[in-house]
Amino acid sequence: MGGAFQTSRDIFQNPIWQDIPKFRIFFYIVGNAVFSKDGVRIGDTHIQRGQFLRSYRNLADDLNYIENRKVKKYSISVISRKIEQLVKEERLKTEDTELGTLFTVVNYEIYQGFENYKSNELGTGLEQSWNGEGTGMEQHRNNNKNVNKDKNVKKDITTTTAAVENPIQLFEKLLCRLSEMQIQKLYAWQDDFDGQAEIINEAIRIADDKNKRFFGFVEYLLKEWANNNLKTIDRVRAYEQEKFNKAKVKPYQRKGTVRTEMLPEWFEESKQPKQEKKALPEDDIARKKAELKEKLKKLRSGTES
Repeated sequence: MGGAFQTSRDIFQNPIWQDIPKFRIFFYIVGNAVFSKDGVRIGDTHIQRGQFLRSYRNLADDLNYIENRKVKKYSISVISRKIEQLVKEERLKTEDTELGTLFTVVNYEIYQGFENYKSNELGTGLEQSWNGEGTGMEQHRNNNKNVNKDKNVKKDITTTTAAVENPIQLFEKLLCRLSEMQIQKLYAWQDDFDGQAEIINEAIRIADDKNKRFFGFVEYLLKEWANNNLKTIDRVRAYEQEKFNKAKVKPYQRKGTVRTEMLPEWFEESKQPKQEKKALPEDDIARKKAELKEKLKKLRSGTES
């Protein structure tokens, strides 16, 4: 398939640039959409200009990629979620047919011809499409950012904000730079939490609070929450608050068992106070001496007889 399509450099400031699966899906559909003004016919289905007919399963095969020398591909659920997001952002429309899903690229004409770079008084064209103002969802996101621009956000696990920042941007702002593979993993985690970016952001903020600014700790938190089936931001925060409370009140305990031994009787006896020896009176001494002499006489007389 020959030909070409165009886009604006403003795409680099758009969140879709950092959502790799969604970016690839969208531009694969744009690049393969019918260019002919008369459209094409496949069977009984007429595919018009700016439309692309493909099944989700075939899209997964088309978009496979190589990671660590292994061929991988997105799951059907990931592709489905990303297309739903593109529909909500008013970039695509979908229609089910017997041959697969018919994708329609919204405003397909803006991707064809340099004349579309010229903005009129309404600011139409490719710049408007990618500058964050062209779709309802992006405009809503920008409005939320403006509302919260002047608010001071406290670093606390119970903090809630109206705006949801892009996880990649927040990670690199608070923690460190991400590799391409880490970016893909982060978005895969967002998919595992049903697209809730605020849960990913919560792990990022906790890592920042604990001064553990590396990807492994963020992923450790996400695995712990997933294993405990914490699927909402409220449950995640309640879980972390409970952990914090337990750690705060838990007394120090020495690890290991305490040895206990039986003590000998003499040890207990040695603890008793010693009795003082009393001196005998002189009369008693004289009497005992007399008794002793008398016994000696009787012994001698017995031996002599």
